[in-house]
Formats: sequence, C-alpha cells, structure tokens
Amino acid sequence: MTNLAIARHLAFAAALAVISATCVLLMMRFGPIDHPDERKGHPAPTPKCGGVGIAVAFLVGIAVLYRFAEFTRLADPYFRGVILASALIAVVSFLDDVYDWPFVVKLAAQIAAATAAVASGLYLDRPRIPYVGPVDIGWLGPLATLLWIVFATNAMNFIDGLDGLAGGVTLLACCFFSGIAAAQGAWFAYFASLLLASGLIGFLPFNLPPARIFMGDVGSQFCGFVLAMLGVVAARFETVELSFMMVPMLLAGPLFDVAFTLARRLIAGLPITRPHRGFIFQLAQRSGMPDLAIAATYWGFVLFGGACILAFLRAGSALKPVISVLPIIPQLAWLGYVRWRSVRAGILRWD
Repeated sequence: MTNLAIARHLAFAAALAVISATCVLLMMRFGPIDHPDERKGHPAPTPKCGGVGIAVAFLVGIAVLYRFAEFTRLADPYFRGVILASALIAVVSFLDDVYDWPFVVKLAAQIAAATAAVASGLYLDRPRIPYVGPVDIGWLGPLATLLWIVFATNAMNFIDGLDGLAGGVTLLACCFFSGIAAAQGAWFAYFASLLLASGLIGFLPFNLPPARIFMGDVGSQFCGFVLAMLGVVAARFETVELSFMMVPMLLAGPLFDVAFTLARRLIAGLPITRPHRGFIFQLAQRSGMPDLAIAATYWGFVLFGGACILAFLRAGSALKPVISVLPIIPQLAWLGYVRWRSVRAGILRWD
C-alpha cells in the first residue's frame, strides 16, 4: 500500500469521524435520556444513543466502498448481507433505546440480523486446523456463526456499563484488526474495521469519563455485531490456521466477563435476562475501583490479545493452539483480583 493510498484512507476516515461527531452532538441535543436507577452506574440523567454516530459513519462508509472501491469488495451477496444486517441491527437497537423493549424482542431482532448475514453466505465453513488443513464442518458452520454473532453482540451490549469501556475496547480492537487484515491482503476486513474505528473516534471524546453521552444499545449492539462479522471474515484468511480465533482473542475481556457471569448466574439459579450488577467490571466498580482504571484494564486486555495475535501469526502450527488461549490468563487473574476486592468491600452477593 502506497503512502498516497494511506493518506487517502486516513482522510476518508477523518471525514467519517466528523460525520459521527455531528450525529453525537445532535443526539446530545435531541436524543433520549438514560435515567439512573439502582442497577446503573451513573448518578445523573445522561443522553444516550451516541452510537447513532458510530452506525451512521460505518454505514455511509460501507455504502461508499460498495459503490466505488471494487478492490475491497467481498462477493456481492456477502457484501450486501453485511450492509443489510448491520443496517438492521442499527435501526432495531435504536428503536430499543427509544422504547426500551423487553429482552426477548431484542434477542429476536439480533437473531434476525444474524440470520440475514448468514443467509448471504457469510459463515464459518472450512476453518483451517493445524496439521489437518481446511475442515468442512457442514451445517455446523451456519449454526456456530449465528450463535457467535448473537453472543458477541450481547457481550458488547452487556459490557457497556462504564464510561469509555466498550468504545475503547472496540476502537483498539479495530486498530489491531485493520493492521492485521492489511498485512493479509484482506482489504474488506481492513476497510470495515477502519470505518468502525472512524465512527468511534468521533464518538469517544464525548464518552470518556465523565461521559456527556452514552453509546446506548444502538452503539454497543452495533459494535458487537460488526466485530462478530469481522471475526467470520477473518475465519476465511486462507493462509492463517485458526484465524477464526483472532477476534475472540482481541475481545477476550468482554467475552470472558459475560460468559463467566452468565454461567455463574445459571448455576446459581438466577435469571440471566433480568438486569443486574453482577458482571466482573461492575463488581470492580462496586468494590470502589475508579471507573477509568476499570476501563483501562479492559483496554489493556485488548492490547494483550493483539500482542498474542502478532505472536500467533509468526508461530508454527504446534504453538498456535497454545497462543490462541493465552488471553484467558489475564482474565483469570482479573477475576481473582476483583473477587478479593469484593470480599474486602463486603460484597457478598454477585447480583
């Protein structure tokens, strides 16, 4: 890629960041308000739906790519599936922010959007396994992809409970992934992650502690959904074994937090759809840890996951499976630390 091409890409990204920031300002003036309650961490009414800027910037950018940038394009059905599915999740999650729909309605909308992506042909089909090569997994591919997209979408939605946490995690993940995709010659993945990063750059200055606006479901679900689809695109990197692990490695913090918390609540017989403050990051906040320190911890998890991916790309087949699970180690250490803080703070119930 030439310096001139990079300059053009950055100029395009800057323009999208301005579009995002403009939408955020409009939402601050005219958008819905998130009122505090006993299950939320903010003390005062705060505008939400800042994620409209993220979604609009991404959708404008992806439409421009589809129209003018032939070399970035997936096969047409896949590209149209990405556009349709991401637009669907943006619209439905925005309406959810406005009308506060029940979880069942949210889940149905997420499944519909994920199904649109899978129906276009964008699903895990032949993952490359060390010493085995591509493995045709048949009907398990579409099912696993749908479950992955829905889980990742909800993970980012659930983790969006502290100023700058979800937005910072997504921005860092996009920066790492765009560089990795460019090195692999995967130009759609490169541009899609660049577009999402552009929207976040326009939004994050308004969301860093103390936040003047929240991203809302329209931001958190949209970010999780797009990152999940990028994970499916990464699974098709033909020269990288276990490439489907790349995005989970970057998102190990949110994925582990949500998976552990939901599993713990199921084992304890607690409802997983009821709002609560039992996620690991929320326990850290309740134990007295500063919000910015918690958010920075999760940003650090992304950086660690990115470093693992760089090692992963250079490693031989024997080491790839080992490296792919290394991002779990900091999560276990974080869990132990938060548990220790919680006990010291007298937090006996994790709900």
